[in-house]
Parts: sequence; C-alpha cells; structure tokens
Amino acid sequence: MDTQTTINAILDETRCIAVIGASDKPHRAVYGVMQMLQSHGYRCLPVNPRLAGQTLLGETVYARLADIPEPVDTVDMFINSEAAGKLTDEAIAIGAKSIWMQLDVINEPAAERARSAGLKVVMDRCPAIELRKRN
Repeated sequence: MDTQTTINAILDETRCIAVIGASDKPHRAVYGVMQMLQSHGYRCLPVNPRLAGQTLLGETVYARLADIPEPVDTVDMFINSEAAGKLTDEAIAIGAKSIWMQLDVINEPAAERARSAGLKVVMDRCPAIELRKRN
C-alpha cells in the first residue's frame, strides 16, 4: 500500500486518536493539531505523564498508552524518532490499528515492527496537513 493510500485509509477508518506528547500550551503545534482533529470529528486522547489527570481540550490526559481505558485506533506521535520505537511497541500492545509519526519523526525498525504486527504506518507527515489537502 503506498503512502497516500495508507494516509487515506487511516483518516477514513480512525475515530479515536491517542496523541503522544500532548501539550497544554496553545502555541505548540500539537495543541493546534489536536484542535483541528477534534473539529473534524476525531476523538483525541492526550498522553503526557507531566499532565496526567488534568483535562486538555475536553479530554482527560493519560500518563501512558496503557492507561487509556478504551480502544485506540491511531497513535499519533509528537516525540523524537528514537522514542518512537518504544511507543510503537506500546501501540502494538494496546491493539492500536495504526501509528502516525509526525513531521521529522522517522523510525524504520519501529515501522517494520508495526507493519509486521498488522498496523498501518505513516512517518514524517502531519494528519492536520493531510486533512487540509483533502478539503
């Protein structure tokens, strides 16, 4: 499956997104991306150990993926490429259907593990940008 086909499939099939690296600072890109995804009907569950238990954009913040008490379709990673490896393994463990590594986040070994586990993978792209391209 080519990258654009994968992107479209994820955007069409996803309802619930765990956002790794969520921030309570409105000037941060992750904050704006969460708002934009929410405005397109996606449920965004913020993940950030520093903010765990607080509310961000109407949703409870979780310390880690394993703490989320409901199914997650996509794990959106606003972290560095190295950290994406561990988070990919956590996404596989919780039964996510796809992982999305944000702009400049590339981890080929993690992507291969995810694909081998049956997950769809996007790297070095932003879902907000991809949604704007569709409209």
